[in-house]
Amino acid sequence: MSYLMSNYAPLEVTFVKGEGCHLTDTKGDQYLDALSGVGVVGLGHCHKDITAAIQTQASELLHTSNWYRIEHQETLAEKLCQLANMDAAFFGNSGAEANEAAIKIARLHGHANNINNPVILTANQSFHGRTMATLSATGNIKVQNGFAPLVSEFIHIDFNDVDAIKAHTNNANVVAVMLEPIQGESGVIIPADDYLNQVQAICQANNWLLILDEVQTGIGRTGKLFAHEYNSITPDVLTLAKGLGNGVPIGACLAKGKAAGLFQPGSHGSTFGGNPLVCQTALSVLKVIEKDDILSNAIQMGKYLATGFKSKLADSNKVLEIRAKGLMLAIELNQDCTSLLNAALDKKLLINITGQSIRLLPPLIINKAEADTIINTVCELIDTV
Repeated sequence: MSYLMSNYAPLEVTFVKGEGCHLTDTKGDQYLDALSGVGVVGLGHCHKDITAAIQTQASELLHTSNWYRIEHQETLAEKLCQLANMDAAFFGNSGAEANEAAIKIARLHGHANNINNPVILTANQSFHGRTMATLSATGNIKVQNGFAPLVSEFIHIDFNDVDAIKAHTNNANVVAVMLEPIQGESGVIIPADDYLNQVQAICQANNWLLILDEVQTGIGRTGKLFAHEYNSITPDVLTLAKGLGNGVPIGACLAKGKAAGLFQPGSHGSTFGGNPLVCQTALSVLKVIEKDDILSNAIQMGKYLATGFKSKLADSNKVLEIRAKGLMLAIELNQDCTSLLNAALDKKLLINITGQSIRLLPPLIINKAEADTIINTVCELIDTV
């Protein structure tokens, strides 16, 4: 009998140890992790520098209330804002909390402009979290099912469709557009190169905030520290989580300009958000990314994987499309491939299946030998469909 609620359906394996790109289960079998805990452990499992930072901080101080100044929180805020060209940061415990903060900022922006019913445009097939507000912002009926009534004042528009956003410029209640630079949970959907630039132009022309949810695309996943750097833009609000803590729960909502000063004392908060442990861990993550030139490896290995797949699957009549940006990849098949999840596990490889797509988010430290294993194993799996 399990005393856990049944909201998960875990596979029949339990991991007890991790090192680099590999995990070891209770039987001693080793698996190659091509999912990074769903984009979380970008620097791999039990990275020695991250482990050392956690151990040192845990021996000094874990938690104080945000009623008091927290040195590591202030240092991390400064570091992230300098890296992202932002002005202020709020820390929570997850991507959902970071997005919740972004939604609150957008509503405050609306009320500051005498808009009583502020509306946020979000994309169909997006994913922003599972709190009631972020679930409502999410453009996926499947994950919303059973939780009605949802939080109102979100309008879902088609992703990668600038005209769909322009169609709402006559709606005086719209205050923001909230998008993922690349849609992750729906299968690594990559928009046109200038999509975000055009969206930002519309936002600036209408006094809307541009909110970019980089919970999955941020912290080096695409080969840039932030995916929007490919567009040479700076959003009004930027949300981060996942890779920022390399396994330690942390979320960050960064804001710039008019959006940065909307939170006032008492308007928002988090008991655990930004505690000394998580902030010191995140600082060590950023330090390793810079010190070990992790972004270059993400770009190089992303190209290596994408090229390898395209070469080996060029003649496959089962593959519709291969999508990749850095180490964020998906192979879309012409049929359901859910069965490959367990089949990959049998081959000691961890992957994700979303719809008809195989999604891969390997650690940013992956090497060519590990990439070759992923390429060969995934291609073998596709042959069995």
